[in-house]
Amino acid sequence: MPDIAKNLAEIKDRIAASCLRADRDPETVSLIAVSKTFPADAVRDAWEAGQSHFGENRLQEAEPKIELLPGSLHWHFIGRVQRNKVRRILPRFEVIHAIDSLGLASYANDLAGELGLFPKVFLQVNVGGEASKGGFEPAIVGAEMENLLALDRLEILGLMCIPPPGPDAESARPWFAALREQRDELERRAGVPLPFLSMGMSGDFEVAVEEGATHVRVGSAIFGKRGYQMDGGPD
Repeated sequence: MPDIAKNLAEIKDRIAASCLRADRDPETVSLIAVSKTFPADAVRDAWEAGQSHFGENRLQEAEPKIELLPGSLHWHFIGRVQRNKVRRILPRFEVIHAIDSLGLASYANDLAGELGLFPKVFLQVNVGGEASKGGFEPAIVGAEMENLLALDRLEILGLMCIPPPGPDAESARPWFAALREQRDELERRAGVPLPFLSMGMSGDFEVAVEEGATHVRVGSAIFGKRGYQMDGGPD
C-alpha cells in the first residue's frame, strides 16, 4: 500500500522547489489530489494528512465518496462534462475544470440560475488540436470570450489544458507556455482578470508550475498506480 502522507509531503516539496526555480510563492499553487478510481478510505487518509482538494472525473464514482467523506473537503470535477450530468455536478463540485464549449457553458449557466448557484469554472483549451480531447480551439476561445463573460452565473477562473502526450515532462513545456500566453492575451483583450491556470499532472506538474500553473492535478504520484487510464491519461 502506498504511504499517502509521505507521497503528499514529497509532492508539496517538489512544488515548492519548482516555485523557487520560477521565483514564485508556493502558496500560489493549489494541489488537487486526483482520487478517481481510488476508494473513499484513500481519500480519507489524504485528508488526515492535510490534503483538502480532491479531483474526480466520473460522477457515479464520486457521488458515494462525497456522501461518505467530511463536508469540509473541496471537490473538483476534472473530467469531460456530459450535458446530462450537469444538473448533478453543479451542486456537488466546487470547481469544474473542463467547460469545453460555449453551448455547455450556457447550459450550465442556465441550470445554475435554477439551482441558485454560482459555479467556478475553467475553460478547457485543446492546445494540441487533438481529436480525442475536448476543449475550445485556441483560435475560437478568444472570439467567444465576450459571450462567455456575459454568462452571469459562472465565475470563470481561467484556462485549463491537457497537453498532447510526449516522451518526457519537458515536451509539455511549450503547451503550458502557450496556454499561459493565451490567458495573458485574453486578459488584455477582455479587460478582465483570469488569474488561474489548471495544468500539470503527475508526470509533468513541475514543468507546469515553472510555466505558471496555479492548480496541478496529481493522482498516481500520491495514491499509487492505477490499473487503467481514464480521460486523458493516468492522472
